[in-house]
This record gives sequence, C-alpha cells and structure tokens, in this order.
Amino acid sequence: MSIHGDALTDVAAEARALVSGLLTRPWGDASPSVYETGRLAALAPWLTGHAERVAFLVDAQRPDGLWGPHEHYTLVPTLSAADALLTELARTSRAFSPAVAEAAGRALRALERLARRGFVAPLPDMPAIELVVPSLITSINRLIRALAGSPVPGSWESCPLLPFPEDIDDARVRLVREHLRQGAPLPMKLMHALEVAGEAALRAPGVVVTPEGTVGASPAATAAWLGDPGGPGRAAPAAREHLEAVARLSGGPVPCAVPITVFERGWVLSWLLRAGVPVDVPGELVASLGDRIDPDGVAAGPGLPADADTTSVALYTLALLDVPREPGSLWAYHTGTHFGTWHGEDGYSTTVNAHVLDAFGQYMVARPDARPRYAEAVQRLADWLRGRQRADGSWTDRWHVSPYYATASCALALGEFGGAASRRSVRLAADWVLSSQRPDGSWGLWDGTPEETAYALYQLLLAGGGAAGSARSRRLSAAAERGQEYLLRSAGRVEDPPMWVDKDLYLPVAIVRAVVAGALHLARSVTPSEH
Repeated sequence: MSIHGDALTDVAAEARALVSGLLTRPWGDASPSVYETGRLAALAPWLTGHAERVAFLVDAQRPDGLWGPHEHYTLVPTLSAADALLTELARTSRAFSPAVAEAAGRALRALERLARRGFVAPLPDMPAIELVVPSLITSINRLIRALAGSPVPGSWESCPLLPFPEDIDDARVRLVREHLRQGAPLPMKLMHALEVAGEAALRAPGVVVTPEGTVGASPAATAAWLGDPGGPGRAAPAAREHLEAVARLSGGPVPCAVPITVFERGWVLSWLLRAGVPVDVPGELVASLGDRIDPDGVAAGPGLPADADTTSVALYTLALLDVPREPGSLWAYHTGTHFGTWHGEDGYSTTVNAHVLDAFGQYMVARPDARPRYAEAVQRLADWLRGRQRADGSWTDRWHVSPYYATASCALALGEFGGAASRRSVRLAADWVLSSQRPDGSWGLWDGTPEETAYALYQLLLAGGGAAGSARSRRLSAAAERGQEYLLRSAGRVEDPPMWVDKDLYLPVAIVRAVVAGALHLARSVTPSEH
C-alpha cells in the first residue's frame, strides 16, 4: 500500500482523493494475487500481459522457494505459482526461460519440504481451499510427468510427486467436475473458484456469465470458462473483453476478485464517516449502494452471491449518510443464533455479525420508530459477540487474519450499540490493544503495520473506556499519540502485507487508505471516550 506524506498531513485531501477514486476506478483497487495471477498465466497465455504475469510470479518468489506473506499462508499461492511456471515450461519446451525453470525447480523443492512436514496443519480457513489444493497438486504431478524427458533441464524423472495434505482428497473436485459435465447449474458461491473444475469448466452450460462478462468476479474462473477464444465456435466477446480490461487495468498481474464495487465503496465510506472525516459523497455513490440492495441483499460485485457482510456495511453507510434503508434483507442470513456471511456458510464470522449489529443499531438511531422491530435482535447479536470474545479480550475472524481488524469491528459495534451489558467486554478489548502496542508505537500480528495501527486507534479513541481526566484516559491518549506518530513516520511506506482473506490473501488498497486517514483524523480531533 502506498500512502503519500502529503495525504497523511491533509486528511481532508486524502478523503477527497479516495471518494474520487471510487468513481474513477469503479472496479476497485486491490493488490495483485499470486494465486489468481498464476491461474491466469496457466489458463490464458493468449491474454494481454502474459509475459508480465510470468515475470511477476518469478519476482515474487521468496528466498525459500515459496510464495506468500506468512508461513501459514504459503501453500495456496505456492501451488498456483509452481503450476503456472511448470505449465509455461511445458508449453514453451525448447524455448524455455532459464529464470522460469530455476524458479519452478526451487518451488518444487520447497513444496517437497512442506510435504515432508505435513504441509500446513491445519490448513487455513480460506474459500474453496479444499478444492483448490487437490486440484493444483493433481495438475502439478501431471506436469512433472510431462516434463520428464523434455529438453527443459531439471530432475523431472526423480522429482517426487506431491501427496495430498492430511484430511484432503480430490473427491469434491471430481464431484464438481461431474456436476458441470452433466450440465447442472453450479451454486453461486462456487463460481468464484470455477478454475478448480479444469476442462469441465470450459463453456459449461451450468455457469453464470454476467452481462459484464465475468464469472464469479474472478479472472481465473472467467478464463477457465472461456478457454481459448480463438478456437472454432468459441467467440465470447463479453468474457474476453472483460479479461482484457482487467489485464490492462492491472498491467498484467490480477487481483483475486474484480469488480468489488459495492464492497469497496461501503467500507471506504463507512470508515471515513465513522471517524467523522468531512467528506462530500456524490449522489452517484449513494445510489450505487442503495439501488442495488434487493430482498436478498447486495453482492460485493457482479458475479458474486449477495452476502450479509456487504449488505450490512452498505446499509450502515447509508444510515450514516442520512438516507437509511430498512435492513430487513439481512433477516435472510439469520441462522437462528447469528447471521451467516451467505446461505449455507460453513462456520461463522464475528465481523459479519458486528457489521449486522452496526446496520441494525444505526438504523434505529436514524428511525427510532423501528426500535420494536430490531431491539431484540440487537441485544441477541451483542450477546452472541460477547460470547465469541477470547479470554485476552480480542476477537478473531475468518475474513481477515489480523485480530486487530476483528477486535476493532466487534468492540466498535458493541461500544456503540451493545448497551451497558457490553461495557466490560469493550473495556477488556481496549486493555488487550493497550497491552500489545509495539515499542515503535505500532500494532500488528506479524509486524507493526499502518493498517493494524489504524484499527487500534479507532478502538482506543472511540471505544477505549476512559473517563475524561482519569489515569486510564491519559494512558489511552498516550498510546494513541504514539500510534499517530508511527502512522506519520510511515508516510511513503511502499506496501502493507495482504491480510484480507479470499482464495489468496489480498490488500484492498483504497479501504486501508481510508482506515488510516480516518485514524489520523480521530487522533487529531478526539479524546478517548467513556463507555
């Protein structure tokens, strides 16, 4: 993530730039994904930017031969990159690139070491990982056999084939492929990972292609369905034009999900508005949030299923903008105990439920006459969230690897809408944040980052639990001041690690910029509040 020093010293200018960017880059601004770029390199060598995608994969490889920001999140991007590089070697054969051959060999040796250690146990909770991992391992093993005896140098004959991780097999992958071969419709949430179906995805009639030309808001899924558009009878101009536009927009490497229009707009605006940043939101942006909400809610972008997270943040944002919409569409996601991200979700998300609490709570603020319809749900949501708090005061979540994101989301919602019963929980969360500040004033799971520091500042300044003038208030203020100084020193930092969860970890650049801008505004204008 790149943040310019001038923007940090002028939050209002940064906010204006962010809002303008929501209109000029309507598909969203997210970091390139090694996983998605690898899939596109393997599936669509004909697409604009192929050489740049291969170079990106080679350049992003770590010294240990793996890819990924942290050891717990290396398997998926490494499998994808290795498969893409091996595919490139098999495709080019006698005209192979030595750099690609060297990177592929290092990747296989790294994967062999991972396999001897049992890979990563347990596998991280990431969308479709139970399909992605076996499909890629099967493909890599096939490519190792194909390269044996080829002109490409390497110990292909003696290279061991990769086993599946424990408790993972390819039964579900085979089931998905058979489902597609029979022409049956595929559930919407699987469209985003259609590439796992291999050749069975090619022009499968059960796949939904949106009018924009995307399958599952995924470049890889779209490429898997499209195949080689130059083949006989394979014209699909919308899908090809969409992929070309995505490739041109990113210069070759691609993000996991695009477009992410509603997701990005809701999160950027809600973080800015929650912090009280003065911002003029054009009517076009307001309409883009409200007009897309139907009885099932709204999706993060075209090709994705509607979900409770995007829906609740959009509704919360609209209420902050004084154009509240009835949040009744969220009831479709109620499981009886909590709210699911989408229908049929395996597991649960604490932050989704915190965002639903925000949406219900802010709607009651805007429409006091709605209290009878939502008051009980707000109380039950607050109870459920408090029950998911860890003993140290933090929360964790499946959609972001950092506990600082989850803890800020839950503590802010409980602090504002959770009532007196949540005060102890909110205070305990602030204690955890205070105790985990790093010596340089930052906060972070793996290392101190501007993004995580910004979440901590939101929490301390809006839900810190310190009475004015008290010793606790002074401690909160001191911690916030050190955090602010860290953010100012970080001006011009080239990038933050990707910590948001999709098929690969990613960084939603505009959203994180908004969080940092909002945190700086709070640090300059707010004293720690009493809860």
